[in-house]
Amino acid sequence: MEVRLPEPGDALTGVEMFAGLEPEVRQRVIAAAVPRTYRKGQLLFVENDPGESLIVLRRGAVAVFRTAPTGERAVLSVIRPPDVLGEVSLLDASTRSASAEAIEDCAALALSRGAFMELVHSNPRILDAVMRSLGGLIRRLTEQNADHVFLDLPGRVAKTLVRLAGESQAPMITIELNQSQLAEMAGGSRQSVNQAIGSFASRGWLRTEGRRIVVTDVAALRRRAGMNDR
Repeated sequence: MEVRLPEPGDALTGVEMFAGLEPEVRQRVIAAAVPRTYRKGQLLFVENDPGESLIVLRRGAVAVFRTAPTGERAVLSVIRPPDVLGEVSLLDASTRSASAEAIEDCAALALSRGAFMELVHSNPRILDAVMRSLGGLIRRLTEQNADHVFLDLPGRVAKTLVRLAGESQAPMITIELNQSQLAEMAGGSRQSVNQAIGSFASRGWLRTEGRRIVVTDVAALRRRAGMNDR
C-alpha cells in the first residue's frame, strides 16, 4: 500500500488534529486558513468574544487565562507549536471561555468555524483528535486543582517551570516569562513567587536575566514539584 506523506513545508505538520488527513485535504485546510501574526503582549481573543475561529500556532507561545472580577488572572495553560487553541468554542458555537495573550511574538493560522465544521463533516476522524484535545484539557485542569490542594506555592512554581521547559534536553533552558506571569500561572502573589525563585536560584537550579528565567537543573525542579524522574 502506498503511504503518502505531507508535502515538505506543510504548515500543518505536527498538528495532531490534522495528522490523518490526505495531503490534498490538508492543502485545502491551509488554503482556507488566514495567516495571522501577534506581537508579544497582544490579545488573540478575550473571554466572551464570539468563538469564530480555530487557531493553529506555528511559532511563539500563547497564555490562556481567566480573569477574576478583581482583575487578577489565573493562567490555565501555555500553548506552543504545533498545538491549537479555540476548539471548545468552535464545537458548541458559544463564546470564548477564556482569554489568550501572546507571551512571545507569534505566527499562526486561523481557520473559521464554517470551514472547520465543513472539514469535520467530511472527515469524521478529526473528531477523534478533537476529543483527545478536550480530554487533555480536562486532565490539565484536574491536575491544576489537585496541585492547589497538595502542593505548596514553591512546589507549584517548580512544576510550572518544568512544564514550560517542555521536552528540551538542553543543559540550560531559557523561559521567556516574567515573574508576574509566572505568579499568574502558579496561583500565588508576585512577592511569594519571587521568594520561591530566589530560593531556587540560591540552590543553583535557575537564574534570572531581566524578564527571562534560565533553568539550569530541571531534575531538581521536578523533585521539588513531586514529579517522577524520567
